[in-house]
Amino acid sequence: MNKVSKSPWLLHYDASSCNGCDIEVLDCLTPKYDIERFGIINTGDPFQADILLITGGVNSQTESVVKQIYSQMPEPKVVVAVGICACTGGVFKECYNIKGGIDTVIPVDVYVPGCAARPESIIDGVVKALEILDAKQAAMAKDGR
Repeated sequence: MNKVSKSPWLLHYDASSCNGCDIEVLDCLTPKYDIERFGIINTGDPFQADILLITGGVNSQTESVVKQIYSQMPEPKVVVAVGICACTGGVFKECYNIKGGIDTVIPVDVYVPGCAARPESIIDGVVKALEILDAKQAAMAKDGR
């Protein structure tokens, strides 16, 4: 991983998961895994977030919320889908109320499969998201935005 130009802010949203992946995301913040060592700051404000980390599949209740959070985030932004439910809908894909993975509603940059996704995998996905974020920032600077 190259040096990042600033401390990225991460927003975690649970679209409709069973909380297995959410617990693993929280485990990433503990001293054992310490995702903050990469300069990542966990926030609850989409207006200041650079990375949107989503767990769970999309249903009719969360679809509008996911779209709204995504639209409130400033450019450049990166979306990380954590867990098989966020990636494809998982075991709930055929349920009447699940529309599928997060990519049915918003574009996803990084997929982290697993049920539940391990903290090591989540951190690896976030590190990949940092690389994508830096590339998007460089492209915006090149375009003069």
